[in-house]
Amino acid sequence: MTLRAVVFGVGHLGRHHARILSELAGVELTAIIDPDEARGREHAVKYSSNWFADLSSFQISHKGPLSDAIDFAVIAVPTTLHEACATPLLLDGVACLVEKPMAPDPETCARLVAAAEKSGAILGVGHVERFNPAVRRALELGVRPRFIEAHRLAPYTFRSTDVGVVLDLMIHDIDLALAWVGSDVVSVDAVGGATLSPSEDIASVRLRFENGAVANLTASRLSLKPMRRFRVFGPDCYVSVDSQDRYALLVQKGEGFDARLAAQLASAGNPSGAFSDMLHVEELQLDEDEPLRAELESFAKSVQENRPHLVTGEDGMRAVETAFRIQAALAESGWQA
Repeated sequence: MTLRAVVFGVGHLGRHHARILSELAGVELTAIIDPDEARGREHAVKYSSNWFADLSSFQISHKGPLSDAIDFAVIAVPTTLHEACATPLLLDGVACLVEKPMAPDPETCARLVAAAEKSGAILGVGHVERFNPAVRRALELGVRPRFIEAHRLAPYTFRSTDVGVVLDLMIHDIDLALAWVGSDVVSVDAVGGATLSPSEDIASVRLRFENGAVANLTASRLSLKPMRRFRVFGPDCYVSVDSQDRYALLVQKGEGFDARLAAQLASAGNPSGAFSDMLHVEELQLDEDEPLRAELESFAKSVQENRPHLVTGEDGMRAVETAFRIQAALAESGWQA
């Protein structure tokens, strides 16, 4: 069975969704929907698809329920338009992969989840870092985080300023921390605020979880150089993922690890060499395109098998709820624009 897919928005990220979907086996990119005619037609021609300015014009050309013409849609428009684009599809039973953040506020997230539940449609959220091969490998190894440190920095691009840096950049690391720790956030401490935008441009946050884990997250869109690093420390492991340089290092105690022997090796002539024998070390070079492709393959498979996506609507809503708690803490930090 070939799945018929539609992409809403072919801007900065949506154009990559369209490209990858046009290449996926078992998927037909049926339509590109974008109000910018020149941009929409350009990508429709490039990927042998059809362009429509909006959902209404698509419906006119495809009479009947949307679910008769579309198997799934990718919503890659600005965050404030997610609800308007996804709701009619979800209510008609069409699966939707909504880009992050899921919505501009928790209330809108709840309405999207309710729309999906009403029809039984699959609702996924585009937290692509979950599909980072290093993250997936660390989860396979059973890494238990006790402390997380993340830095996500970017130059000011004048793009995505409809939301602050917490919903724009930090939301990736919020979702990763929530999913990896698997515990409720019990306290939020944050500092940061606006510099060039109406909303916050920089934020540094400490999240404490019910199970005792702690996450320090920093996000900025005022940096001269981009950085995307996520590090996890556990009782028996260390994981470092550098998405910017497409590199990851996973270090875990080996089966033969012995603390007393490790102490003896510390005084040896080549302590690092001897000590490495007791460690499980993996180095991974990351393909820049791989996580997004893996995400779309996973979502298509979820639609094909009619099962929940790895990152559910509820996951997306929890990330936005946590982001709003962070923004509330920022408002109390005393930052003056």
